[in-house]
Amino acid sequence: MSDERTQPFGYCLNTSTVNGQGLALVEEIRITADAGYDAIEPWVRELDQYVADGGSLEDLGARIADAGLSVENLIGFFDWAVEDDERRRTAMEEARRCMDLARQVGAKRLAAPPMGVTDVEGLDLTRTAERYAELLQIGAEYGVTPVLEFWGFSKSLGRLADAVFVAMQTGRADACVLADVFHMYKGGSPFEGLRLIGPATLGLFHVNDYPADPPHATITDADRVYPGDGIAPLEGIFRDLHAAGYRGMLSLELFNEAYWRDNAAAVARTGLDAMREAVRRALAGA
Repeated sequence: MSDERTQPFGYCLNTSTVNGQGLALVEEIRITADAGYDAIEPWVRELDQYVADGGSLEDLGARIADAGLSVENLIGFFDWAVEDDERRRTAMEEARRCMDLARQVGAKRLAAPPMGVTDVEGLDLTRTAERYAELLQIGAEYGVTPVLEFWGFSKSLGRLADAVFVAMQTGRADACVLADVFHMYKGGSPFEGLRLIGPATLGLFHVNDYPADPPHATITDADRVYPGDGIAPLEGIFRDLHAAGYRGMLSLELFNEAYWRDNAAAVARTGLDAMREAVRRALAGA
């Protein structure tokens, strides 16, 4: 972890940031460690490819630990919140598979985004909480915490408030939320709402920035930019996270094709430096 006075958070690289370069996962791990990150956030498809190529996930977990990194979260997709019972049963089996992958590689968490319900209006969030509670119970069997993610473009579970309600409604102490700068902006979540979140409520925080153009109505994930290169109120965000007691990871998650054409190691270093500088500015004199 970083210096608590000026850098109270840990720093993580979501591998989407360098995914477009077509690197093997072991190379992404090396780049992450060499850049100076504390953790890595890979995707299920990368672990599947690693296994398909003959690799052992236990060995991969050891490689990551030897590099001085933790696996903070694993990104996978399964329709855990849908109404259709059969489809949801299939999704829960995929969730179990993903959790087993996470367990083998030493991941602490598994993302649970609103996959399958992004176009559903009027989703019953109380019922969604029951389904998230089921997911948490499965996670407890594997020692992996499903972290509830909201997507700003989703018609359901598109705001921080939606996700916090679902997490609270489970009544479970292990319920937690994954927040993201871009998704808060896209979904219309007031950034000031972060002041109301306790440190245990937020399982992980995705960091990025967004430009003024394209405008809010048409901006997409691909338009994310390095922290400080856009108009997001990052200094206020980091101050509020700090004041709320959050001391977890800030994970850089970008999908910018221009960055994918750059050297992956340079992209990783630039992103880390940008996050650290934004935090330093936010907390200077605080």
